[in-house]
Amino acid sequence: MKQIEYEIQDELGIHARPAGLIVRKAKEFQSAVHIIADDKRANALKIFEVMGLGAVKGQKLEIEISGPDEDAAAVAFGEFLKATL
Repeated sequence: MKQIEYEIQDELGIHARPAGLIVRKAKEFQSAVHIIADDKRANALKIFEVMGLGAVKGQKLEIEISGPDEDAAAVAFGEFLKATL
């Protein structure tokens, strides 16, 4: 399992548009991607779970990636988060 930590920079946090982008990105990989914000955990393939995190600017996220392509997924997801959130 790979883990990434990221602090949200987007003024609006995770709302519908970035949540949709997260789901789209997670679908690119065979590995399971989960996002943890405080005590909430979301499957990155489920938009309502991602939006339900209620993550705001300055909040730290922990991304857990596990599966056959976890190394590539961790690198790509880290770059994606920096460019998107």
